[in-house]
Amino acid sequence: MRNRLALHIALVLGTGIPLAAFAQAATPHTIAIAPMPLSKALQNFSHEAGLQIVYGSEIADSIRSPGADAGITPEQQLRQLLTGTGLTYRFVTPNTVTIVPGNVATNAGSPASAAVTTAGSAGAGKNSNNAASSQSDKTAKDLDRVVVTARSGVDVRTRAQTSYSITTIDEDRLRMQGPTSVTEALKSVPGFWVEASGGEASGNIRARGIPVDGYGSVNLLEDGIPVQHDPALGYLNADQVFRLDETIERIEVVRGGPSSIFYSNAPAGAINFIPRQVDDMAEGLIKYTAGNYGLGRLDFWYGTPIGDGWKFSTGGFFRIDHNIRNPGYNGDNGGQLRATLSKQFENGDISFDVKRLDDRVYFDLGIPMYRNTSGDLVSVPGFNGNYGTVAGPETEHMELQQGNGSYYNFDNSLGTDVKRTQLTLKFDYNLWDDWKLAEDVRYSATNTIRNGVYPNSIETAAAFYASAESHLKQYYPNAAGMQLQYVDSGAAFGPNQNGNGLVMLGGLRGITMPVNEITSDTRLLRKFEFGDQTHDVTLGYYHAYFNQSFDRYSSTVLLDTSDNAKLLNLVAVNAAGQTIGSLTDGGIYNNGYEWAHAHGTSDTDAFYASDEWQINDKLRIDGGARWERVNTTGWTELPTTVNLGTPWSAAIITGSGQYASYDHSFNKLGWTLGANYQFSDHQGVFARYTSTFRLPNLSTYITTPTAVPVTQTMVLPEIGYKFANRYIETYETLFYTKYNNVGFSNYVFNPTSGASTAETGYADTETFGLELEGTIYPCKWFDLQYSATLQDPRYKGLRYTTIQAGEPVLLDYDDNQLIRVPRKSLRLVPGVNLLNNKLRLQMTYEYEGKRYSDTANSVELPQYYTLGFSARYQASPNLTFFVYADNLNNSLGLTEGNPRSGELKSSDAGATVFIARPLLGRSFRASVMYQF
Repeated sequence: MRNRLALHIALVLGTGIPLAAFAQAATPHTIAIAPMPLSKALQNFSHEAGLQIVYGSEIADSIRSPGADAGITPEQQLRQLLTGTGLTYRFVTPNTVTIVPGNVATNAGSPASAAVTTAGSAGAGKNSNNAASSQSDKTAKDLDRVVVTARSGVDVRTRAQTSYSITTIDEDRLRMQGPTSVTEALKSVPGFWVEASGGEASGNIRARGIPVDGYGSVNLLEDGIPVQHDPALGYLNADQVFRLDETIERIEVVRGGPSSIFYSNAPAGAINFIPRQVDDMAEGLIKYTAGNYGLGRLDFWYGTPIGDGWKFSTGGFFRIDHNIRNPGYNGDNGGQLRATLSKQFENGDISFDVKRLDDRVYFDLGIPMYRNTSGDLVSVPGFNGNYGTVAGPETEHMELQQGNGSYYNFDNSLGTDVKRTQLTLKFDYNLWDDWKLAEDVRYSATNTIRNGVYPNSIETAAAFYASAESHLKQYYPNAAGMQLQYVDSGAAFGPNQNGNGLVMLGGLRGITMPVNEITSDTRLLRKFEFGDQTHDVTLGYYHAYFNQSFDRYSSTVLLDTSDNAKLLNLVAVNAAGQTIGSLTDGGIYNNGYEWAHAHGTSDTDAFYASDEWQINDKLRIDGGARWERVNTTGWTELPTTVNLGTPWSAAIITGSGQYASYDHSFNKLGWTLGANYQFSDHQGVFARYTSTFRLPNLSTYITTPTAVPVTQTMVLPEIGYKFANRYIETYETLFYTKYNNVGFSNYVFNPTSGASTAETGYADTETFGLELEGTIYPCKWFDLQYSATLQDPRYKGLRYTTIQAGEPVLLDYDDNQLIRVPRKSLRLVPGVNLLNNKLRLQMTYEYEGKRYSDTANSVELPQYYTLGFSARYQASPNLTFFVYADNLNNSLGLTEGNPRSGELKSSDAGATVFIARPLLGRSFRASVMYQF
C-alpha cells in the first residue's frame, strides 16, 4: 500500500541562522542546472555548492524544477530551482538547508501530512551515492526511514517507531560495502553469524543462536515476497537462485520479531531486498566492475514513464570471472535481466515484473590445513591457503560409471548452475468503507545443477595404503604391495610429494533439482478509530505450492594435495615394483558412493492476522498470530548395491526399482505480542515476545521417506532501545532464544568403505544475547559505523548413545557451545568524507570469536579478524568511481571445519592435518558508474 508522504521537516530548526551563510558557501563559478526532477536538481546543486539539502522523499515523484542559470550565487540558484514548486528553504545548520512547503498551514492539515515520512537528502536520493551528509541529515536518513518488512497496515512506520529489531542498509552503504554475494551483504547485521567463504552462492546464516545452516532460520524476500517459499530445500538455498545487482535499491533485515507471522519459514527473521522505483522522469545508470581475479561485470538499470500513468524499468547484470580460488577455468559466468511495468491509479496501483536468471557460480569448499609447531592453523606445505582450491582441470570433466553400466557426465565447470524464470504480480486496491486489498503473486520455474569437488578426507600415503590393504588382497592376493601413480604421467607419488606427502579422497558430487513454485499472499487492511485510539488491522491468507525433483550421484577419486589437485591411480605391484593391475580407473576409487532419485510436492496454507493498537501518541501495542498447515507428498526410489566386477565399481549404490511413498501433514499456531514507547521522535524502547515454529519441509523426506517428522518450536523474547541525535544513532537489543527439537543429521565419511553413514540427534538450544548497532557522527567529515553481537549460545539436553569398541557409550554435550557460532563478533567501519563530500574513504574491521565445528566442541575454529577498504570518488553529479579491497591482511580465518568428518563429533578431533574452509584471499575490485 502506498501513502502520500508528508513534507514535515522540523520547521522550527534553523530559523535563527542568517541567510548570510550563503555568502560563506558561495563560489564564484556556478554552473547551469537544466530543467529536471527537483530531487535530481537538488543533488546537482548540493554537489556544486558544498551544501547538504534535506527534503521529503516524495519530491521526486511529483515536482519538477525549471532549472537554474550559471554564474549566479548559490542562494540565487536555489531560489530559481524552487521557482513554481510551492516550496522554499530554511537552514538547519550553516551547511545544511531543508526544503519545506511554502505554505505550512495548508500542508499541516492535509491528509497526506498524517502519514509518517522517510526523510531524504540531495545526497541520499534514488540515484545518489553521496552519503557523506551532515549529522542532522544522517539522523533523518536512518531512524526516520519507513519500514516495510515484517509488518502490514494502512499507516506507515519508521525504523524509530518499530517494536522489533531491524537493520536498514541503504543504497549508499550497500555500494560502499560492495558485497560480492547475498550473504556478504548481511555482514553488518548484528545477531547474524554470516559465512560467505563458499563463493557467490551457497552461504550460511545462523541467526540469534538458532543452529541451522544455509537459510534455514531466515527467509529471503524480494520486494516483500519470498524468493523461495522454503529458503532451505536441501542443497537448494534461496541465495542460490537470487543475485544482488543495481536493480536493488536497499535492504531491510528484521531479526526475530513478527517475521514469522507474515512469512513462512522465517522464525529468526526476514531479509528483504527492495527494488528501485521509477520517478516521473527517465533516469538510469550503468556500472562496470573489474577485479584482479579475472572479474568483468556490467550492471545497468533504466526507468521511465511511458504515458497514461504507466512506468517501465529494466535492469540486470552480466559477469564472468575465474574466482578468487581459481579452479583453472571460468568459475562464475552468467547474469540476469528483469523488466517491470507499473501504474498508479486513483484507487490503487499494480505492477508486473519478470526476471530471468541464467548464471553459474563456483562452489568453494574446504582445503587441507594443519597446526604448525607454533600452534597456528595454516595450510599444508605446497597448498596456497588464501587462493588454492582442490578442484582443478583434471576434475573438471569426468565420466562416472553408474549401476546400469552407463556413465554419468560430471562437469564441475557448471558449479551451481541456475536457470530461473520468475513472474511477479503486485496489486493494491482501495475497497469500500475504507477497506484496502493487497495481493502479491509470484511464479517461478527453476532448474538447478549443483556440482562440486568435495575434499572428504586427507591422510598420509602410508595411512592410505594401510586402509586399502583389504582391497588389495581381495583383487590381487599375490601382489607384493601398492603404489600411487599420477594419472596424467604415470609418475610415482613420492613419500614427500608436494612437500607434504598427503593423499586426499575427493568426492565428485552431482545434484540436479528442478523446482516449480507459486505463492500467493492476500491481505485485507483497515484502520479503525475509537476516539483518540486507532487499530491498524490486517487479515491475511497465504498459499504456496511447489514440486521438486531430486537426483544425486557421487563417486570417490584419489587426489594429491596441491592447488588444483591432480588425479592419482592406485596400482598393485610385484616384488620388482612393476604394475600388475589397478585398483582405480583414471583416479576413480569408488563409483556410486551416493545416489538418490526422488520427487515430491508441498502445499502450504496459512491464515494470519495483526493489529497495531495506537493507545496514545507515545504508546503502541502490536500483536499478531499465524496458523499454518503444510502437506508433503511424494516418492523416493529405494537404493540397492550392485557389483560390476571391477575394484572401482564393486559397490555402486543405484536404484532398486522399488519406491517408498509418503503423505504427511503438519500444522501449528504461532503468535507475537510487542509494545513500543516513544519518548520522542528519536528515542524509544520496545519489548516483544514471539512464540513460533518451523514445520517439516519436503527436504525432510525427499531422500529419506522414513524420516521421523519433527516440528521445531521456539520462543524469542527481546527488549530494545533506540536513540538518535545529530551526533549518534544507536540501536541496542537484548534477546533470548529457546529453540526446541532441532535435528542434527551427522554424515560421517568412511574412507575404507567409501560410504557416508547417517547419524541423527535431537536437542534444544538456549541463547542469551546482546545486539549493538549504530553510527557515530562526531563531525561533518568523519563517522564510525558499528555492529556487535555478544551471546552465550548453548545446547540443552544433547545426549545420545553410540557404540564404541562394541560397547554402548553415552555422549553428553549438554551446555556445549553451538557449532560455528561465536560468542563475540564485532564490525567497525570508520569513514572520512573529503573534498566537500566528493571523496569518501572507509576501512572495515571484522572480528569473529572462537567457534567449534562440531557439537562435541572437539574441533576448535580459532578467533580471527580481517580488514577491508573501500573508496568512492564522485567526479561529477553523474560520474562516480569506486575501489574495493577485501581481506587486506590475508586472514586464514576458518569459517567451518569439514562437515563430512561429522558435525556431532568430528573425526578430525586431535588430527594434525584436516580439512577446513578459510576466508577467501585478498582481492581488489574497481568500478565506474555513470548515472543519467
